[in-house]
Parts: sequence; structure tokens; C-alpha cells
Amino acid sequence: VQLQASGGGLVQTGGSLRLSCAASGRIFKPYRVAWFRQAPGKEREFVAAITGSTNITYYHDSAKGRFTISGDNANDTVVLQMNSLRPEDTAVYYCAAQRSHLSAYDYWGQGTLVTVSS
Repeated sequence: VQLQASGGGLVQTGGSLRLSCAASGRIFKPYRVAWFRQAPGKEREFVAAITGSTNITYYHDSAKGRFTISGDNANDTVVLQMNSLRPEDTAVYYCAAQRSHLSAYDYWGQGTLVTVSS
């Protein structure tokens, strides 16, 4: 199974971007899919996650009220809608998936760069 993250780009402060995480390969129904990000010189941090069976969502405090994570089961895609973007949101965004509630994030996408200009 491979995860493909896409949708990054350059946007001005206050703008929006829509990131997608698509799975390819064998049929894949992960327990949970999450987005992480890593800014230059900083550690990778959690942004948002969605549990597949329940659609329960989780957000980092910095993402609450601005970002929305959702699942498109028909297309095996998880979307991160990012609104009201700020320069501090600039980072490489990665999607990751857990096979089960007992596993770590086993699968990672290659990352997509989000740049927010001031």
C-alpha cells in the first residue's frame, strides 16, 4: 500500500488549500488516517486525524476551527481542508495511516509542501 499526498502549494495569508491523501495498491481500510507536518528546523507534529469506522476526528489546537479532515470512502481518500492559513502553517504535510488501533502509523505518504506567504 502506498499513500500519495497532494494539494500543496503557495497561498497568501488567509487563503485556503485542500490536501488529499490517496491510497494505492491493494484494498486498504485503515483504522485511522492522520496528517502531520514538519516545518524547517522543527520536529514533525500532529495536525489532524480521522478514525475510519466512526469518523471521529481529532485536531491539534492550532488546527481547530480552521482545518477540517474528512474521508471519502468511495475514493479511498482523506481530505484536509485548510482555511485561514497563516505563515506558521508553512511546512511539508504528510499523511499517515494506522492499520489497527494497536499499531503505530505504519504507512506514510511522501509529503506535500504548503507555503503561506505573509
